Amino acid sequence: MLVYFWGFLYSNYLRFWLKWLLRLLTRKCELQRVLDGSEAGARRTLSVEHSLESSKNKVLRNAVHVEEAEVEKCVRDVMKEKKIEQQDTGFKKNLHISLLQISGYKRLYLNVENLRKVPYDSENEEHEEQLIELWNLLMPHENLKARITKQWCDIGFQGDDPKTDFRGMGLLGLVNLVYFSKHYTDEARQILSRSNHPKLGYSYAIVGINLTEMAYSLLKNGALKSHLYNVVSGLPQMEHFHQFYCYLVYEFDKFWFEEEPESIMHFNQYREKFHEKIKGLLLDCNVILTLQNKKKP
Repeated sequence: MLVYFWGFLYSNYLRFWLKWLLRLLTRKCELQRVLDGSEAGARRTLSVEHSLESSKNKVLRNAVHVEEAEVEKCVRDVMKEKKIEQQDTGFKKNLHISLLQISGYKRLYLNVENLRKVPYDSENEEHEEQLIELWNLLMPHENLKARITKQWCDIGFQGDDPKTDFRGMGLLGLVNLVYFSKHYTDEARQILSRSNHPKLGYSYAIVGINLTEMAYSLLKNGALKSHLYNVVSGLPQMEHFHQFYCYLVYEFDKFWFEEEPESIMHFNQYREKFHEKIKGLLLDCNVILTLQNKKKP
């Protein structure tokens, strides 16, 4: 209750007077202080985002909702509202970058969500080709005997037809699995081999789809902002989401074997523990979560 009261008091009264005092002392508005005083990355863009969202000025509040094509005009409008000279190229450039990151994050979420909503369709030739590609990447020395076969269990699917395992994450789950297997083939095969451990083994593909859900939820609730704002100085792309997924797969495998669960029956417990660990890392404004042994895609 006390925390809520303090938050209300600060947001509605103290913040205004603090901003007024700092402007009087520095002769700069809040956005100028943020953009002049912070290096490019999450700390700066998150501060810009908070400043715009908290503003009582409609033009500034709407700035966090602009599309990529409107960013340049939006920068000019903000500068006009705040009476900042258009010749201030440093402010203009830095605000432009931050607005691109903000709008790009929202667009990335929509693209990921749209892919998640696409159900796996065994009648779709492209879907089937991706599924077969996944098998060939992970099992290059063993041919599938049929499309419907128990062999799929060898790479961690639950039954003889993988399409039923994609229901929760749709095509996004398959795309992530293929991306990791294609761009980190050695690591993917090594993790698949480790997943067959007689005591600590787990279902590789099913866990991979589960980690897609984790990456998706972190993107949806905004937790990935720090990571993505540090990784790309501009528009985050689907590629960056896939790269984060690869990090999760690689790190979860390490985490699982370090923890040594008694059995796969405790998967949800350890999955949540890993989830909390990742959320904790993402609280750091300087965070970048990529594979240390990253190679060019």
